[in-house]
Amino acid sequence: MPTYDAILDAPPCRLGAVFTGDALTRLDFLPANTPVSHRPDGRARQLARELDAYWHNPAHPFDLLCVPQGTPFQLRVWRALMAIPAGRPITYGALAKQLGTAARAVGQACASNPLPILIPCHRVVGQDGSLTGYVGGLPVKQYLLELEKRYA
Repeated sequence: MPTYDAILDAPPCRLGAVFTGDALTRLDFLPANTPVSHRPDGRARQLARELDAYWHNPAHPFDLLCVPQGTPFQLRVWRALMAIPAGRPITYGALAKQLGTAARAVGQACASNPLPILIPCHRVVGQDGSLTGYVGGLPVKQYLLELEKRYA
């Protein structure tokens, strides 16, 4: 397990944050019983404020320095994910068609996403609208999609 700079409370779980300098580089879903950080630094407090704004309005644009590490293809997919509006899921196939690639490749890039929620891979669903694979588990994916649907 990585060493986290902060562990924050979130409605469906806890979130472990890793920063490199001022940039958020990793956000992991952790079990709900993971102890939270009692004295988060300024970076973590800003992340907590941004996430709180998201929980209250999923269309909230994150204003946080984030530097995801990935291949050029992964970065391309992650940029496309960030353009998907909250409450408007898209299928792996439709996203793959937009990017001129295969649905499986999009799925693999989603699975490698180091900044879930901020890079909203939870907004990508199966061809029939079913929930498929998510780094935080399907209950968390369902929670996020339902939250966003209420505000869409």
